[in-house]
Amino acid sequence: MKKEKFQSVHFISLGCPKNLIDSEVMAGLLNKSGRPSTQAAENADIVIVNTCGFIDAAKEESL
Repeated sequence: MKKEKFQSVHFISLGCPKNLIDSEVMAGLLNKSGRPSTQAAENADIVIVNTCGFIDAAKEESL
């Protein structure tokens, strides 16, 4: 039986400090399920951008 390779994940948090906390919580849950996180987006299989739609600067930065 072939061992499944878990995809690595990188988070980009834009906007308010709460987004950073939310990203850390999500990363922790994914790590517990076997998905390693990476320090650099270019090394990740999946990149998740967590942004806030209530802060104009975050909206502009995410585009």
